[in-house]
Amino acid sequence: MKTALSALLSGLLFGAGLAISGMTNTARVQGFLDLFGAWDPTLAFVMGSGLLVTTFGYRLVFRNPKPLFAERFSLPTRADIDARLLGGAAIFGVGWGLVGYCPGPALAGLSYGYPQTLVFVPAMIAGLLLAQRISAGPRSNQLRHA
Repeated sequence: MKTALSALLSGLLFGAGLAISGMTNTARVQGFLDLFGAWDPTLAFVMGSGLLVTTFGYRLVFRNPKPLFAERFSLPTRADIDARLLGGAAIFGVGWGLVGYCPGPALAGLSYGYPQTLVFVPAMIAGLLLAQRISAGPRSNQLRHA
């Protein structure tokens, strides 16, 4: 229960930060990516602030022998760069540049009821489910004979 409540509060805080900083506005994000047009540096400040908080937060948290609501820290173990990582990053970047949304701001943007968000989020979820299905590979129990 503590873990779920902690995740909910963290998500609400993250969403509030995105909303307050204006990162739910796709024009802001696309303005940041428009280096040779009407460049908007706001996203750089938001990213820099997030990096600063994360740097100090990690130093503080890893002083403890374990997290508050878990038995151990759960950290990624892979450090290699493979085609799947590069492909995912490319798809993410192209989608972000074209639409101006990534998952966090899109979910936070649902609270505004923007029509583009109401289209983007279901499409994003469908894409996530499709990627999950593709990465699972073929399963023997999917072939059933009538």
